[in-house]
Parts: sequence; C-alpha cells; structure tokens
Amino acid sequence: MHQRDYAKGLVEIADGCFSYMQPNGGWCLSNAGLMRGAGASLLIDTLTNVPLTRDMLDVMRPITDAAPIRTLAITHGNLDHYFGNQLVEGAEILATAATAEEMAHGPTPASMKAMVTADFGPEVSGFLRHAFGQFDWDGIDVTMPNRTFSGRLEVEVGGRQAELIEVGPAHTAGDTLCFLPEERVLYAGDILFVYGTPIVWAGPYANWTRACDLILGLDPAVIVPGHGPMSSQAREDMVLTRDYLAYLRKVMGEAARNMEPWEPAYQAADWSRFEHLPLFRVANRMNAYNTYLLMEREAN
Repeated sequence: MHQRDYAKGLVEIADGCFSYMQPNGGWCLSNAGLMRGAGASLLIDTLTNVPLTRDMLDVMRPITDAAPIRTLAITHGNLDHYFGNQLVEGAEILATAATAEEMAHGPTPASMKAMVTADFGPEVSGFLRHAFGQFDWDGIDVTMPNRTFSGRLEVEVGGRQAELIEVGPAHTAGDTLCFLPEERVLYAGDILFVYGTPIVWAGPYANWTRACDLILGLDPAVIVPGHGPMSSQAREDMVLTRDYLAYLRKVMGEAARNMEPWEPAYQAADWSRFEHLPLFRVANRMNAYNTYLLMEREAN
C-alpha cells in the first residue's frame, strides 16, 4: 500500500541501507540513498542544490561520521540528482560515460536562474516558476564524475557490495540502477516514478521497458524510486511503468505507421488506466508527441 503523505528525511529500509525521501516527489524533489559499510559509505545521488543537499548530509551525519562517504554513484544526468555533488568532498564520483557527457552539456545553475526569471508568456513562465522557482540556484559548482564506466560495475564499499547497472538511454542518456544483491535493495533513479508520470527525455522506449523487466527479474525486496514514496507494491509500480511505456509506443507507433495525424490519434487512445497519475496531463502529451515523432522516423 502506498504512503501518499510521506515524511521528508532518512528511512532505514534494510540493515545499514537507507533512503532519503523528499515529498511530494514533484519537479526536482528527488530521492537519494545511502549504504553504510565498515568505515565507509556509498551515497546514491545528491539533490537539486546546495541547501537541500547540505540538509540531507546533516541528517546522515550520525551514520557518516563513523562511516564517511567514500563513493558517490550518480544514477543519471538530471540536475536534481547531481547539483549537490560539490558537498561530498573527497569521494570517488561514479557515473556512466553517457551520464557524464550529458552532465557536461546540461543546464547550468545560471541558466536555471535565468529561465525562472525570463518572460516566456503567462502559461510557460507560470509553469517554469511553479516547477523550478522555489529552488535556490546560487552557490552551485557543478562537480563532475571522476570515474566513468559503461555496462556494469561492481563496487565494494566498506566490505559491502553494490552493482551499478547501466540501462540507458531511456529516461536520460545513461540511466543507472544501483542494486545491493545481498540486501535485495534497488535504487532505481528515475526509471521508476511513484505517484508520477514517467517522463521520457531520451528514449528509446524499448530500453525503458527492458529496464523494467530487468528490475522485475532481479526480484528486489525494496525499490527506492527516483521520485515519490516507497510502497509495499513496488512490483506493481514497476509493471505499471512498463505497461504505460509499452502502450505509448503501441498506440503512437500505429498512428505514425498509418500516417494518422497526431492529435486525433492521441484523443482516440484509451488513457484511462494511467490518467490518475500526477502530472499526467502535462507529461503524457509530451511523451505521446515525442513517441509519435520517434516512431514516425522509424517508419520512414
């Protein structure tokens, strides 16, 4: 059962394994993770800015004073998962090569600050200020990974094992899962949104559905989503994500192959299974249009 009204802060989800949760899981309110080993810890992602990341690290201090963060794994190249990296001093920062490339060419703190103050008209500017205007973009020194990999990487931290598994391009160019096999804990990054509509920045959709199947095959006892609360029905959440993406690809692909106009095809689709998801109206239209264009290119 979902805990819709979940609390901000650190939750121990297995022995020495933690999730740091940020309600309400919307734009730039992401989750992070921590694995404590003997004298060293692994942090999975930082947060959107310096104040949020500093607050998180302060909460973790009773753990990390005895087991300092020696390794930081970045799940993907969206800024809300790495703009706080500078505060994890002395750590090895791991990411896929594709994520590092995306970070190198991604939004800057200055561009985010300019975006929320610019005038793009009432509708667009209203959305941007609602989504990003609450965050402090000052004092951020974008800190890049100092070690990259592709495929899979096994990491040992304080005598404990973690597996970093590249599943992108999907949500972004280089999405990574962090799986703790002994504890059966999986940090999914933005491959899983709970109480949110998945947003496909990169694609292809087939990779994301394969990532969902891979997670189901790992059979984790706990899945920490990139956004939103944890629940006791993590497998059902993963299946819903997979089925949503598969349905997008099916209906938009058929429309593109049959050269049907996008808007009538979108309106004719049956979205009833998914329309209860938050941000559905905004995210689904964007996802559907991007899918239609992608499938149109494939058809030609």
